[in-house]
Amino acid sequence: MFDKPRDYCGIFGMQNHEDAALLTYYGLHALQHRGQESAGIVTSHFDEEQDRWVMPAHRDFGLVLNVFDDQEIFKEELKGRAAIGHNRYSTTGASKNPANIQPFRVHYRKGNIAIGHNGNLANAKQLRNRFREEGVLFQSTSDTELILHLISHSQKDTQLEQVLEALEQVEGAYSLVMLTDEKLIAVRDPNGFRPLALGKVDGSYCVASETCAFDIIDAEYIRDVEPGEVLVMDLDKDIDSEPESYHLDAEYGTDTSQCIFEYVYFSRPDSKIFGENVDKVRRNLGKYLAKEHPIDEIIQKDTKHKPIVISVPDSSNTAALGYVHENQKLGFECKFEIGLIRNHYVGRTFISPGQKSRDQKVRTKFNTVKGVIENRSVIIVDDSIVRGTTSRYLVNMIRQANPAEVHFLVSSPPIISPCYYGMDFPTPDELMANRFDRDIDAMAEEIGVDSLRYLSPDGLVNSVKEANVSPKGYCTACFTEKYPVPVNFGIEKEENEIV
Repeated sequence: MFDKPRDYCGIFGMQNHEDAALLTYYGLHALQHRGQESAGIVTSHFDEEQDRWVMPAHRDFGLVLNVFDDQEIFKEELKGRAAIGHNRYSTTGASKNPANIQPFRVHYRKGNIAIGHNGNLANAKQLRNRFREEGVLFQSTSDTELILHLISHSQKDTQLEQVLEALEQVEGAYSLVMLTDEKLIAVRDPNGFRPLALGKVDGSYCVASETCAFDIIDAEYIRDVEPGEVLVMDLDKDIDSEPESYHLDAEYGTDTSQCIFEYVYFSRPDSKIFGENVDKVRRNLGKYLAKEHPIDEIIQKDTKHKPIVISVPDSSNTAALGYVHENQKLGFECKFEIGLIRNHYVGRTFISPGQKSRDQKVRTKFNTVKGVIENRSVIIVDDSIVRGTTSRYLVNMIRQANPAEVHFLVSSPPIISPCYYGMDFPTPDELMANRFDRDIDAMAEEIGVDSLRYLSPDGLVNSVKEANVSPKGYCTACFTEKYPVPVNFGIEKEENEIV
């Protein structure tokens, strides 16, 4: 979508499998929605000729299919029984800087280590300033590199102890995959902001941001990596051994703060995150949306046809289905229809010759089914509105199909504040809810609909907790301005770039 928060990253790790790099490639392909700027894989193996451990890497800008377009990469380059991979959408560090393409890899006194990171470090500014004062030279402008410097500066005896000491010094949102010469390490921060799951295929362990990456390689989902857990998988352990588990202390209390926006928008509906299927949660969002805004309170005109509900594909599809189903249970007539068609073959770099307008870009990605919409009362269900520009153009397209009326429902509350835990958000002043001082009627006029309605913050949390019965909590900062972990609010995405 053109007007959504950009996703952070997707990470994948594979230990002790003869096709480690290839399975990592498939995993990254399934996680492509989490980052489309660059992709990379690092493997580990003992090179007999050099008589030492080596970590070959293949990384580049572009989609997974483009970066790994030659099968010889897996035969000749990415050797080894262990691998980690990363899809990137930049949240800190410029997207055009090749030094920021992950996974990062370094060699230091304890051997090799590579890292892939999903999230943002809240104390990145303090750490970077500290290292600058110590004379450290940086290879990238990404906050992920800071973790490697913390590891290399540790005076602990073993590499694992150094990793654990480094992790105790970072704050914020981080799910990590790390590769040493003989270990795969998976980490979730103590607040559990970012999802990370453990799986198994052919007796070998794997980890991924979402379980859809397991499905593509026919891996079994074992469980989530717990908030604050450090899982260590050794290369030399036998097939029945369990990963070693360590735990980090939560500096800001023990409450978990899982990102609720994962359920609203980011994750694929066929994934299980935070212990529950995304599709189930999104249907429940639609259900609560119907309870708060039933269709009989919305429709203003009496037409001979049932009102229709259409989604903004694809992330809103299941919420729209949940909305329709609950309205029908309540006795209100309505029908789910496919009113918008999405073109899945438009890349991020698509250029329409002679056209610079955002309107043309939206038309390139979406088209209306005019016969479905004409003379009908139309309710559009979307998962979120950020700036409102795409919503306005979509509504304009739908208006041109001559509906009787158009209403807009959002299966989340108004977004009023940026995320500092791994999403690339507009500034507060750019958010539509803030530009119109949270005036819903003024916002409805801005996007051109007869009415605009949002799910309430309580409705959002209650619907998620009803669908995912768990004691763990959620971060709702982008909807409530309640930040569970203090952050450097002044940090800029590209502030460390050399211009």
